[in-house]
Amino acid sequence: MASPQNPHPNAHPLAGTYSNAPQIAAQLNARAAAALPAVASVVQHYAMLLETRIKANASGRPGPNAPTGDYRRSWTHEFSTSGMTVEAIVGTNKPQSRRLEYGFVGADSLGRIYNQPPFPHVGPAVEEIRPAFLAAVGAAVGD
Repeated sequence: MASPQNPHPNAHPLAGTYSNAPQIAAQLNARAAAALPAVASVVQHYAMLLETRIKANASGRPGPNAPTGDYRRSWTHEFSTSGMTVEAIVGTNKPQSRRLEYGFVGADSLGRIYNQPPFPHVGPAVEEIRPAFLAAVGAAVGD
């Protein structure tokens, strides 16, 4: 039978409700703050590795050809932290990146007709880096 202090249906009528939620929250916050520098280092390192792998994949088949190297050089990474958030962005400002990665069939905005096959270079790089990155983050937080 439930009591006003403990709504569980099998609780004894004299049983109260007890919670150590504030202590658990404080311990989780302390652990997150302690892990933040290690996680930030891992994220920054793997962003650089991902950028390098994308550039390597964009240096010829099976990825896109790089006759001038301009597209390959356009890949960069940015790293930032804000409070308990760590973020890295790997990308390019070149408009051809989507067409090279996914291909393109049809007319463009100028009416030119294309049947361009995909030359994946970003997706394979992400899949190659992902297992090591996840393992490194797990080690950084004491998985």
